[in-house]
Amino acid sequence: MTVEQKPPIYLFTDGAASGNPGPGGYGIVLRCGSYQKELSGGFARTTNNRMELLAVIIGLEQIRWDNAQVHVVSDSSYVVKALNEGWLDNWKRTGFKGKKNVDLWLRFDAVYQKHRVAFHWIKGHAGHPENERCDSLAVAAYHRSDLPEDSGFIQENPNLV
Repeated sequence: MTVEQKPPIYLFTDGAASGNPGPGGYGIVLRCGSYQKELSGGFARTTNNRMELLAVIIGLEQIRWDNAQVHVVSDSSYVVKALNEGWLDNWKRTGFKGKKNVDLWLRFDAVYQKHRVAFHWIKGHAGHPENERCDSLAVAAYHRSDLPEDSGFIQENPNLV
């Protein structure tokens, strides 16, 4: 099957943090044809925006072929506007000067370049089944007792740790 014959991939994502910063988690529902996979994880101290972006990154990293047609569905204005309104391109041009989450944006850009990705914003907590599931996964993830540290958050915010 060629790339052109492969079905589109739908990547539903959400991130959450209890406090900002605080414990945080991400939830992912990845769908391609009849295949569906759910993923989640979290950190002891992070931010909502980091978890929103990390959800997209990890979802894209799960794709097993290059040049996939991917529809990312997110309630994160931060992530969706960064792509749809060209913020990321501007940040890259300025070397991310003064920007947060640079470690994640660089990781995102590396995997994003491998695919044909469209970003779709939806209103959060509005009854969208996949968004609600992603939110549940994210919240459950940050309630785990064995959460690792978010090294990117710590490096960026040493005075907050």
